[in-house]
Amino acid sequence: MALLRLGSKSEAFHREGHSWICTAGLPSDVNINIGEMCFHLHKFPLLSRSGMLRKLIEECSTGEGASFSLRLDDLPGGAKAFELISKFCYGVRIELTAHNVVSVRCAADYLEMTDDYGDGNLVSETESFLDEVLSTWADSIRALEACEEVMSYAEELHIVSRCIDSLAMKACEDPSLYGWPLAGRESKQSPENTALWNGISTPTRTKSTGENWWYEDVTFLSLPIYKRLILAIELRGMRPESIAASVVHYARRYLPLMNRQSSFRDANQGKNIPKPSEADQRALLEEIVGLIPNKKGVTSSKFLIRLLRTAMVLHASPSCRENLEKRVGAQLDQASLTDLLIPNMSYSETLYDIDCVQRILDHFLLAEQASAVATPANIVEEGQLVDGSDILGPMTMVACLIDEFLAEVAADVNFKLAKFETLAASIPDYARPLDDGLYQAIDVYLKAHPWITDVEREQLCRLMDCQKLSIEASTHAAQNERLPLRVIVQVLFFEQLRLRTSISGWFFVSDNLENSVKPNGNLGLKEGESHPIGSAEHGATNDGEDDMKHRVSELEKDCSSMKEEIQKLVKTKRRWKNFTRRLGFRKSQSCCSKRSKPSDLRATPSSQQNCENIEVVVPGTLKVN
Repeated sequence: MALLRLGSKSEAFHREGHSWICTAGLPSDVNINIGEMCFHLHKFPLLSRSGMLRKLIEECSTGEGASFSLRLDDLPGGAKAFELISKFCYGVRIELTAHNVVSVRCAADYLEMTDDYGDGNLVSETESFLDEVLSTWADSIRALEACEEVMSYAEELHIVSRCIDSLAMKACEDPSLYGWPLAGRESKQSPENTALWNGISTPTRTKSTGENWWYEDVTFLSLPIYKRLILAIELRGMRPESIAASVVHYARRYLPLMNRQSSFRDANQGKNIPKPSEADQRALLEEIVGLIPNKKGVTSSKFLIRLLRTAMVLHASPSCRENLEKRVGAQLDQASLTDLLIPNMSYSETLYDIDCVQRILDHFLLAEQASAVATPANIVEEGQLVDGSDILGPMTMVACLIDEFLAEVAADVNFKLAKFETLAASIPDYARPLDDGLYQAIDVYLKAHPWITDVEREQLCRLMDCQKLSIEASTHAAQNERLPLRVIVQVLFFEQLRLRTSISGWFFVSDNLENSVKPNGNLGLKEGESHPIGSAEHGATNDGEDDMKHRVSELEKDCSSMKEEIQKLVKTKRRWKNFTRRLGFRKSQSCCSKRSKPSDLRATPSSQQNCENIEVVVPGTLKVN
């Protein structure tokens, strides 16, 4: 830390209670009162250095030998600063540091201690020393903290702006050029921060690396000063990610609710940080939201949602909460299910805030729509061409996230059907490659709300597309008694359609394999000649044919199991017959009574007729044979 020694005389003052007495041997003739302290001094040393004190002494002096008193309650720095000033006037040794130079500089200017009243006066001495203080990061931080006590005077003398500019310049540069940041601010001297060198205990500093070396130091600044520092750093071109990280560090220090397991009572235990009031935290939060750079991705979605939760608890302004919801919505694809489980702070009966998630989703959809309009469909960024990422990636990720959220909150008995439908229908159809997540959410909702009517069940199940269910989801849906019968029939129909398509595709591949090999198996060679790799290709063809036969056999088993499921439904449902007549569901030919031998299995038209076909006619669909 920078240090300046002034004066050469030994100590000539001693303190008695609330009084400072000069031991020069002569009785004092002027008393300076500052607050509760009283300084018993002499006129000549004071008026020879201070223009203001000279005027006051001349006005109050009544004659030789008479003492009088002056009050200087408005002196910047108070009694501590005047103690150093009075010793300077007497030529007593004093030490100026980064902690006291600001108050002494302001007090010297207040008392008009310029070079007009003696060379090397206190204004010029403190001004030159202040330049030395601002040359290092640590002393600049200390000086800026000291400005809090004399803020109005420090502002007039531009000391605050000089400290901020010095810190902003150093934060944007390599910290090793200006001295490493302060270490151990909370514990001045601890065993962990000391080391032995030749038996002498010396403090050690942990050498910081990376761009976050200055985050901890600036958290000791008050919010107005910190805000000005961040704006100055931003003007110097620092990356928005670094600025946002510093704001996050500052918020976590002064907002106890930002920590997941903390509360107003125990958030600051073990720390030398005064617990701010709820009103102060609310004002602090609103200022911090304004300091976060307005750029997507500079702050994690987890932090933004925690900030939103804190804003709800502290009853922040609607504009502040709306701003946070927009920021979260802009990068909703980076959030997780745990982040979206926001406890409900309103009078709604649901456990989690469904309306807030709906608003966040609306902001995301608006941002995606604006991005799609701004970027033509035929323009693809270079990064997407290199890594092959999907353009619809964020939308698909949000669709999966919303489906997971619906499945989590669907068990809430107070979750209204209209809100479920609105939230699920907000996701466009193309964003869901599969509807398994949506089906799971619908199933959980039907299980938790058994009292809803059949019409509402039908309306709810229209949200999902039965064609976009996986095999596992289709198998579960075909046996799900909570689903309407029409939905079960649709699931079975599309499974049969998928099965037919698969069988036709395998037979088509089998025909191509057999047509590629000639009847004599010589692949166009003359009689008696053999191809050098003919035997290997023939073996590979036989392996492929055996695999094809095995897969077709498995498909036949699936077809038989589907037939058994339909027969069970016919037995259990009383109105099945009337329903099937109305929908046109009937049986046709039966086959597969005798399994074909593997050696006779060929991809011929007759072999396709040996499989049993179930013809289903669903309103709005084509009849499939």
